[in-house]
Parts: sequence; structure tokens; C-alpha cells
Amino acid sequence: MVLLILAVGAVAFALAYRTYGRYLVRLFGMDDAAPTPAHSEGDGRDYHPAKRAVLFGHHFSSIAGAGPIVGPIFATLVFGWLPAVLWIILGSIFIGGVHDFGSLAISVKHRARSIAEVARGTLSPLASKLLSCFIWLALVYVLAVFLDLTAATFAPRLPAALPADKAAALVARGGGVASASLIFMVLAVALGLLTQRGKLGLGAATAIFVPLLFAGVFVGKALPLSATMVPAINGSAATTWSLLLIVYCFIASVTPVWILLQPRDYLSSFLLYACLGGGLVGIALSAFSSAPGTTLAYPAFLGFHADKLGYLFPALFITIACGACSGFHSVVASGTTSKQLDRERDARAIGYGSMLVEGLLALVAVATVAVLAKGAPETRLAPPALFATGLGRFLALLGVPADVGASFGLLALSTFLLTTLDTATRLGRYVLEELLFGHREGGKASGGAALWLTTAATLAMPCVFALITFRDAAGKAIPAWRVIWPVFGTTNQLLGALALMVLSVWLRRSGRNVWVALAPMLLMVAATLVSLVQLCARHGFSLVGIIAGVLLFLALVLLAEAARCLLLPARASEARTS
Repeated sequence: MVLLILAVGAVAFALAYRTYGRYLVRLFGMDDAAPTPAHSEGDGRDYHPAKRAVLFGHHFSSIAGAGPIVGPIFATLVFGWLPAVLWIILGSIFIGGVHDFGSLAISVKHRARSIAEVARGTLSPLASKLLSCFIWLALVYVLAVFLDLTAATFAPRLPAALPADKAAALVARGGGVASASLIFMVLAVALGLLTQRGKLGLGAATAIFVPLLFAGVFVGKALPLSATMVPAINGSAATTWSLLLIVYCFIASVTPVWILLQPRDYLSSFLLYACLGGGLVGIALSAFSSAPGTTLAYPAFLGFHADKLGYLFPALFITIACGACSGFHSVVASGTTSKQLDRERDARAIGYGSMLVEGLLALVAVATVAVLAKGAPETRLAPPALFATGLGRFLALLGVPADVGASFGLLALSTFLLTTLDTATRLGRYVLEELLFGHREGGKASGGAALWLTTAATLAMPCVFALITFRDAAGKAIPAWRVIWPVFGTTNQLLGALALMVLSVWLRRSGRNVWVALAPMLLMVAATLVSLVQLCARHGFSLVGIIAGVLLFLALVLLAEAARCLLLPARASEARTS
């Protein structure tokens, strides 16, 4: 039965790519004869054409991360596997795929401007500024959350009651992740230099560096960084790692994309491919196995209400973002990806195809829960640990020791947390540059004050969060990400709804089929507005409640502006602006 779930999803995604994906290409008028911004605006730093396989790796790595694993697992645990599977399959095909492809397409047709800058001509200058501010703040939000989570993978926070042997094992695992990450960065820079400045072709480079990447993962596990090698700032090694990661993000944001971003994401995508491929093969073999934890056992549906999340609507559509529809994807598509697209028709594979592959990964994450009995000890693990345990169980059917498979899964997840950090920093720089200095024209590279100021401003608040010790009502220190997590999912999905809003207005004003984006927008708007009202009522005048109130007001203003534009008569195609 688990295999049937994956098979239905895979067939649905394949058919959607061949049919609906081609329809989207025609609808948005993608034409290989038109030069993309990577060529017409090329500056050698941000605008630089990438081969389709390389750009797919960057885009997939940037949008995936831990999102398609954490959300689907959490939602499956509280609602059952059937609602999660239906939302993932239908959401990826008709909502998330349209959202991602459309954001990339209209950005490419507007000189690789961000989705917010496209709104300047599509909606109004006021809407553009409001959306730019919201996107930049959302990216700062992402950085604050994932900076803390990434630092915690390098220097785990240990509960006081944890036995000494288990504490030592967690510290060693964190040191192994840190070592593997350093090896990974060296390999990425070497790959970029050899393929862009040397004479090494992509095929030969892949054959050399992908095996080195996997070797580096296991070398890092065997030679972990010792806790004594990292000084504790403010009494915490995690704080030290947070500050070091901020320095890394700053450097990664200002360097040319071909040195680090392109090769790093291309290599890291192979880690996720390995997780996905190994999980799929293991699940296929589970159909012929009677081993515990390999057959369908979890309830399909647990009810319309869950104590932890509330009612199925809107909770399901907020909890499962990556894997169905995620607003962060629109920022990546109209930020880094649109500046590297070599040909317009490549957008189908990169924008639509990568969303479908992410949906397939989300189904594998659901499967790691679906094979457990309700109340099994594994269901009390954190989602990343539960996924790693399940992946290890499936890989064991391939002859890989379960503990090795689980360690590999955790290391791969940690790598993608790191890619989210530096991609989000660069995206924050792009948005702030547009907001403060306007869109760059004629291939002029940003530099000087604009380059350094916008990067520093984007990282300032995450730096403050890294240095502050947050405490709960009892005075106990808690991680920074937990303070702002309650509104994180809603913020992300509101961004997705607003991106679909821009797409709807663009399609309407271009005389195209508006319902492709408008119908998904209505669903996402309804889910996020209900969620924001619930957050305001639940948290009152606390930090989370105030943030939710501000987001609710912003959403209503932008939706009113979109409604006004949608009621205007359609006009001649705006497929490309001058």
C-alpha cells in the first residue's frame, strides 16, 4: 500500500509535467528565441547563464531544504496520511507548480526583477513597495530561524537529563556535520573554478566531484570537529557557529554565483537525489518485505481537529508548505534562478519540474510515518530524526546498515539547511537593492555601497537574534527559532498567496487565462487569512500576535489593490517590458 501511494504520486507528477507543464509554457509565452536576462543583463556576478542541470540543482536545493520533510511529517502525525497525500499531489500540480513556474516566467520577462518589482507595473508602486518590504522581512525571518537550526546541528543543545553516552554521541554527530560542511564548501569552490575558469566539462566534473562529495560526508563523520576546537561565545558553541555562519553568508552573498552558489547547489542536489532515490527503491522493496516498519500501519485519517494544530482547514495548508506550495519559492524563482536561466523553455524543468520532484520527496517523508503504528516510540521523535530513522529503515532493504542510512539522512538535511541560509542572504540583498536603489539596467553589476550595505542590513537582525538569549515564561533559555516559529508557516504561505496575486493580475492584464493562478490564489488567501485571525486571537498583544496583526493588515491592503486591478479591462499583452 505504501508503494501504491508513491506510484500514484509519481504517475500523476509525470503526466502533469508532460501536459499541464507544456500548457503553462504556452500560456506564459516562453520562447527560446528571446534572450534571457542571464545573457542580456550578464554581469559576471549575479547574472550568469547556467546549464539546465546546474540550475536545476541550484533551484531544487534552494527550495527543498528541510521543508518538504518537516511539514509533511508533522501534518501526517496529527491528521493521518490521506489528507497529506492529497494536498501534496494536488497542491504540487495545480498550485505550487503554477506558483513556482509563473514567478520564474514573469521575472524572466521583466529583466529578472523580483516578484515585488514586477508588481510595480502590474499593480501599483505602493503595492510594489509594500510587497518588497514584506518579502525582505520574510527573508530575515527565514535567516533567523534557519541560522539557529543550522548552528544547532553543528553544536547540539543537550537536555540536562540526557545520559552521558547519548550526549557524547550527539556532540560527535554535530562535529561530523560541521566537518562535512567544510569539506563540501572546498569541493564547491574547486568545482566552480575548474568548470568556469578551467577546461573541465560538466560531465567530467560531475564524475569526479560527486563521488568526492559522498566521500566527504563519511570523512566528516569519521573526523568530527571536537567541541574544544570551537570557543563558546556567551557560553554557547551554538552562538559561535551562528556568528561564523553569518560571516559565511556575507561572503557567499557578494561573490559571483559561479564561484560558490552554482557549484555548491549543484553538488548538494545529489545528496537529496540520493535520499529520494534510495527512499523510493527501499519503499518499492518494502512491498516484498514483512519486516516491521515497512508496511502501511498508520491511520489514513485521524479527524478534522488536532490539539496541536487546530482544524484541518487552514492547518493542513499552512503546515505543509514545501512539497505543495511555498511562498519562499517565488522569491528564489524571481531572485537567483531568473538571473541564471539560459533559455526560456528551461523554465518548465526548473520551475515546474523541481516543484513536482519536491512533492515526490514530501511523499517519501509521509511514507516514513505511514509505516509506523499510531503511538509508536518513533512518532515522538523530531521530524528530521523521524525521517532519518525511516530512511535508514528503507535503505536497510538495500543492504545499507540502518544506522549508516539514518546518519546519511541527517547529514544531507544539514547540508540543505546551510544552502537555505546563503541563498536567502543573496535574495535579501536583491530585494533591498531594488527597494533602495532601483532595478539595475544594462548588465551593470551592483557594487560599492549598495552591495555591502544591503548585505549587511539583511544579516543585521539575524546577528542580533544570535546574540540574544531568549527565555520562556519560567525563565528557561529557549532557542531563538521557537520564539518566532508560531507565525513562520503563515508568513510563508501568505507570501505564496501574494505571489499568486501578482501572477493573476499579470495574466489578466495580458489577456490570458487568469484562473490558472486566480483559483489557487483564492484558496491560499482563505487559508492564510483564517490562520492570521486565529493567531491574533490566540496570542493577543504578544510578539507573535502583533506580527500576525501587521501581516493581516498588509494582506488586506494588497488584496484590495489586486481586486481593483483585476476588475480593470484586459489590455494588450505585457509579455515583455522595455
